[in-house]
Amino acid sequence: MVVTTVMIQVKEEHIDDFVRATIINHEASVKEPGNRRFDLLQNVEDPTRFILYEAYDSEDAAAAHKETDHYKTWRDDVAPHMALPRKGIKYRAIRPE
Repeated sequence: MVVTTVMIQVKEEHIDDFVRATIINHEASVKEPGNRRFDLLQNVEDPTRFILYEAYDSEDAAAAHKETDHYKTWRDDVAPHMALPRKGIKYRAIRPE
């Protein structure tokens, strides 16, 4: 299993726009073959900070996600809302297998 956490900080005035666009992306992403999880998390202390937690069966499934129309739409829609460039960090899952 391949896991990526995507660290995101959005401009305060665009929090609601970001959340709306990301929910649409989430709803399509969880239906992708090989997707195990796609979570949207918001920091309680700083609501401009988010984490996407994405888990896929394989590198191929994770790469296929970035080729989907819903991902490309999300990427383009949220770009102007970013306070900083988003940062993805990849992990190898040890448990669960």
